[in-house]
Amino acid sequence: MRTTFLNTAADLLDADPRTALVLADISATAFAPAARRHPDRVLNVGIREQLMIGVAGGLALTGLRPIVHSYATFLVDRAYEQIKLDLGHQGVGAVLVSVGASYDGSRSGRTHMSPGDVALLDSLGDGWRVHVPGHPDEVPPLLRAAAGDDDRVYLRLSERRNGDAYPDADRLRVVRRGGAGAPVVVAVGPTLSATLAATRGRDVTVAYTHTPRPFDAAGLRALAGTEVVLVEPYLAGTSAAVAARALADVPHRLLALGVGATDLRRYGDPADHERWHGLDAAGLRRSIDAFLD
Repeated sequence: MRTTFLNTAADLLDADPRTALVLADISATAFAPAARRHPDRVLNVGIREQLMIGVAGGLALTGLRPIVHSYATFLVDRAYEQIKLDLGHQGVGAVLVSVGASYDGSRSGRTHMSPGDVALLDSLGDGWRVHVPGHPDEVPPLLRAAAGDDDRVYLRLSERRNGDAYPDADRLRVVRRGGAGAPVVVAVGPTLSATLAATRGRDVTVAYTHTPRPFDAAGLRALAGTEVVLVEPYLAGTSAAVAARALADVPHRLLALGVGATDLRRYGDPADHERWHGLDAAGLRRSIDAFLD
């Protein structure tokens, strides 16, 4: 996904003079050719993540469309107040593109983990559009669409990926349909392949989206029976409130699966964390079976 983003962003800089790129050292080497071609629109502020957001806000006020890029923990967690003030309070937009996801950078420790990034953006109430692609082929159309408007957009990239791409999954897309009234399992981003493996042989409907914000409330209402499972690759329960609001007048049970809130104080690799948080196929199967049985 990261390579696809680098290539697409470089193409956008060449094609659209309104596009700008703001970095804080991360990926600066990869963007060096683009910086030589467009020195006025590729800005590296060094290891000053808060300044990166402030610069993006200033560029947006001049009419440019800034793409801001770093690890999720530096881009959202560390710069949260600047996102709130320099973008939201100023009434301007930007495209924030993160790598690292919840625990892709686990070998570097807790400083490189960001399971709470989407929940933090939810807390702002600024109408952020959030994309969580599950496959590299989903990245270019999402980035191009985001660069073409003035909204506040968060594009969350990961090393984890599904087996297949679904570029049209901005709303809930049924990947496996169960019988009438079957439980609905909603898989967000790179959790789909594990979710499909975990529910193989069960009478459930599996729906996928790479755009959890705005959440497809109408799509969930159209699919939902009395039991709904959310599988998200970030903090467990992040979308529980929006799903519950979508089904406020429908009797239902809801299970929200994702990354646990407890700091495990472990390094390991991403597959280890996936297993420790029960987001591998076996862990999802245990949780979904216990809930439905």
